[in-house]
Amino acid sequence: MIKILIVFLALSSAGLAQELNCRVDVNYESLPVNNRELLSDFANVIENYMNATRFTIESWDGEKIDCSLTILFVSASGDVDYTAQIVVVSQRPVYQSTRNSLMLTINDAAWSFKYERGQALYSGQSTFDGLTSLLEFYALIIIGFDWDTWEEFGGNRYFQRAQDIVNLGATSGFSNGWLSSSSSYNRWGLVNDLLAEKYSKFRSTVFDYHYGLDIYQQDKVLGQQKIVSLIDNLYNMWEVQGGLKSVLLKTFSDAKHGEIIDLLKDYKDLTIFEKLKKIDPQHASKYEAVMP
Repeated sequence: MIKILIVFLALSSAGLAQELNCRVDVNYESLPVNNRELLSDFANVIENYMNATRFTIESWDGEKIDCSLTILFVSASGDVDYTAQIVVVSQRPVYQSTRNSLMLTINDAAWSFKYERGQALYSGQSTFDGLTSLLEFYALIIIGFDWDTWEEFGGNRYFQRAQDIVNLGATSGFSNGWLSSSSSYNRWGLVNDLLAEKYSKFRSTVFDYHYGLDIYQQDKVLGQQKIVSLIDNLYNMWEVQGGLKSVLLKTFSDAKHGEIIDLLKDYKDLTIFEKLKKIDPQHASKYEAVMP
């Protein structure tokens, strides 16, 4: 009953059709002066696109999702061809709290696109565009991750659309970043993990995790139990598979490891952090810091 109430309250807040409240920051210091001048309007153009575009086909009645894009230009070839790195961050409010929960903190270093000053940007195209397709991809990922916390597998319809963009990108002239790779983060790996059956139990417990997060202030014991159940689920997967190499797990742990430490640092059984060290070795030192 409480879970249903939380979802209802989250979705009943007044809002406009657009889903995102996005801030965009751009750094083009590594580019020639001419290109910097050609990109002088870029941050405003991208921010307006993210905030004015409706990325879902259904009515959006909930609060806008707070997110940010930090775009660091790496190189330019002529006046319109660019490569860049993009950092994607999003968060969602914690129920009956002044806190926000970090949902995504993705560092994507493989982005190639064309941009000409004054060009119009269009979403939902059936053809691939190096610039807007990536922006739409991350808008759908942000919305899908948010929905997964309010409704079990609520993000599926957005992740499936994001996968369609990946497939278009893989066969485009801008395939850099859209193909499967062995790197720790890639777009293909993220959407395939999100939609893979073998990670469905993980995604289900991600929903329960956020339920635990939302009731933590009212029932700390139950809240911690929900968070621990996700860790136990991941640990079981780690044991069965002999390790976990998952873009989805990396994306989750990059955003959530600090929050998990904060919420479980006084948990009755601190050996839970031993499990976290094995599941998420990249943050092992931070887990060790709170262990007895």
